[in-house]
Amino acid sequence: MSELHELSAVEQRRLLAEGELRSLELVEHYLARIEERNDSLRAFTTVTGEAALERARRLDEARQEDPRAARDLRAFPLWGLPFGDKDLSDRAGVPTSFGSRSMTGYVPERSSPIVEDMDAAGGVSLGKTNTPEFGFPSYTENRLDGGVARNPWDLERGPGGSSGGAAVAAAARMLPFAPGSDGGGSIRIPAAACGLVGLKPGRGRVPGGSGIDALGGLGVAGPIARTVEDAALLLDGMIAKRGDGSPHDRFALTAPAGEASYLEALERPLERLRIGFNTWSPWASHYDIRLDPAAQAVLERAAAACERLGHRVEPVEPRPFPEYVDAFRAIWQGGASGVPLDDEALAHVQPLTRWLIEVGRTLPASRVVGALGALQRFEQQLIADYAPYDLVLTPSLAMSPRPLWWYDQEDGDRNFVEQCQYTPYTSYLNVAGLPAITLPVEADPLPWGVQAIGRPGAESLLLRFGAELERVYDWAARAPEPA
Repeated sequence: MSELHELSAVEQRRLLAEGELRSLELVEHYLARIEERNDSLRAFTTVTGEAALERARRLDEARQEDPRAARDLRAFPLWGLPFGDKDLSDRAGVPTSFGSRSMTGYVPERSSPIVEDMDAAGGVSLGKTNTPEFGFPSYTENRLDGGVARNPWDLERGPGGSSGGAAVAAAARMLPFAPGSDGGGSIRIPAAACGLVGLKPGRGRVPGGSGIDALGGLGVAGPIARTVEDAALLLDGMIAKRGDGSPHDRFALTAPAGEASYLEALERPLERLRIGFNTWSPWASHYDIRLDPAAQAVLERAAAACERLGHRVEPVEPRPFPEYVDAFRAIWQGGASGVPLDDEALAHVQPLTRWLIEVGRTLPASRVVGALGALQRFEQQLIADYAPYDLVLTPSLAMSPRPLWWYDQEDGDRNFVEQCQYTPYTSYLNVAGLPAITLPVEADPLPWGVQAIGRPGAESLLLRFGAELERVYDWAARAPEPA
């Protein structure tokens, strides 16, 4: 018989609904996995075992009294399923580190909206997943006690970031899946590096992490999972209506037309698609972007697989937009300027963080306004360039997962350039607000992914396309050792 952690999240949810599995049993199993593996992988910064066990007991008791709620996939998609809060999100009464020693002792009194949404959907938080300092880098190498997050496929390499701990936990079967957030690739980068599915929804899709309230509209919340089905289930949980008249319900968008959920949408057959592909990046106008030949080959093989499936595949290249680099840097730095650290605290953060904040605080308002205008023009141009295509394929990353401490540890400016060279295909989709999914098509011996970009509102299509490729590549059967 399969171990519980070998079952998909969808299968675990089915067993919970049918009463063949108790939430307490599932939570105890995953807490034991965390106890066994977290010292070497550092997926979690904080484990809230007692609170998780108590939450699971309450859910089991509620199911005993009235099993209808546990069976209601529309109202409670995540009933009884474990997950982890990214350590950039507040959970009342639990320390939030933001990946920084400067926040030692901070314990919030209120939870972040996405945390409340996951709870309302029936999930059970097992703790806080690791993240880099304030979520700025595309790697997870902070200075917190306990060590850096390590990629379970190769412990001498990083898992990417900033949702690095979430991806490690899902890949190492310490969680069935995990929510992440993505302001420049922070879901897709670690998902690709750890051999997972990672979906960045379009701007406004997930009420508790919509991006609408962020500078430039960059950061959104989305799922990281082993399979497309599991990612669809987690997305359903992140957008499920609470039924309490909360702002979440007022701003929640419905699932795809004609379906009760994204999970249900996967049952609909995929029509023949027009698919573009490229290795274009707006960063290439300023930085030396070099694509690993292995990544190029993976993209070409994925495009060929799409053709064999009956889709029309052709190259497409967006028009140049040389303003992008300076504009994005200004918005990234401007957003960092709001981190509430005084000069004394700033002296103790990592060099990249200090560089971003110090430069951001010197930017004139006119520079930020000009950058916002440039990125809005870029958004309009890119959407128009990609409009003829149902989907556009790119590499997920330009290189294999980076060795630990590969990035410059002293020069913030140089560090930023290195991040762009590793992840040149992700941030421009945050700027455009478009949905995008990374799919773990190969692993030889390290994971390689391809990214599929959709039109506005095309999350359902991305998931259905991902499910089709999953049947070809069978990545659900893969696991880093030891599984």
